[in-house]
Amino acid sequence: MEMEAQALQVHTMSFQVILALVALGLMWALQGLPRSLISKLRRRSRSREQSRRHFVRGAQLLGRSRAATAQNSGRSLAREAAAEADKAIALDPMDAASHILKALALERQGHATAAIGCLDAALAPPVSKSLSAPEKSDGLLKRAELELETSNSKRRGLEAAVDDLKASVGFNARNFKALCLLGTCYEKKGMLVEARKVFQDALEANPSSQEAKAGLDRLS
Repeated sequence: MEMEAQALQVHTMSFQVILALVALGLMWALQGLPRSLISKLRRRSRSREQSRRHFVRGAQLLGRSRAATAQNSGRSLAREAAAEADKAIALDPMDAASHILKALALERQGHATAAIGCLDAALAPPVSKSLSAPEKSDGLLKRAELELETSNSKRRGLEAAVDDLKASVGFNARNFKALCLLGTCYEKKGMLVEARKVFQDALEANPSSQEAKAGLDRLS
């Protein structure tokens, strides 16, 4: 028992020595950093925190805008949401979520072309690195919807939408909304076999999808 107690004491002391060395190493590492770099890291942390506050407020305003029954009130709230998104972007331009928030706020105001520009910024590297795969999938789906809505050339808009939708499904194979829209685009292009396959995939991802069922019915 005495030997076990001595061994435990030695183990404890060794662990404490290791912790002390790690703490000293961190202290030396920090001392080796230029003061300007340490200040920059602190400013970046504060900027991100402030950016997140503006983003949250903007998201709340956008939610209120969508729930508003009066059109003028809804657009006014959307403008406020876009302004908050701008503040968030100014503080942390590498956060893709703020660019997407601005896109949705602009769409709510009827500015679809400008909204596409914001989505372009959010989905392009290196900004897109801040998005998860499902978030990239949703962002590409939204851009495809807007491309179909705004393109002066139906053919060009359709091709751009198909590219985005294929990428969207690549990031999230169970994004049934993207699958349904892709199936509809394939229908318009006359690619009926591909459309049927995509609608079937959508139905497997969401068995209650009426849009997928309707697509399969049209192609049966």
